Amino acid sequence: MTPTSSAPPPGPSRTGPVTPLGVLRVATMAFGLLSLAAWGYLAWPFPWPAVLAMVAAPLFAVVVWLLFRSPRSVVRTDRVGKTLVETAVVGAVVVVWVQLGYPVVAVVVAVVALVTGVLVARREGDS
Repeated sequence: MTPTSSAPPPGPSRTGPVTPLGVLRVATMAFGLLSLAAWGYLAWPFPWPAVLAMVAAPLFAVVVWLLFRSPRSVVRTDRVGKTLVETAVVGAVVVVWVQLGYPVVAVVVAVVALVTGVLVARREGDS
């Protein structure tokens, strides 16, 4: 006798394999969200304006990203729309670093985000 399994058979994978580009992309986005939170803490007087900005700025960026840019976005956009949303989010992070007085960090963030964004856009165009 063989034991019966009540688990459903494995279906197709919803995500592709983990790639170095994907890891760099997630790290870039996480750094951007942490940068927005740090800006809220450092640029505003504590407690209430700072706490509000620390939560609201990254939350707004996540909501915009999920609505328009994510692979499972609610609002379907073409390549130009996705590029505009990504540019706005990354641009906000670059402005944050310039405002905090670290222009070198802003340039590095912009270059890394540009390279990963172009590579991901090319990969999305191929599939």
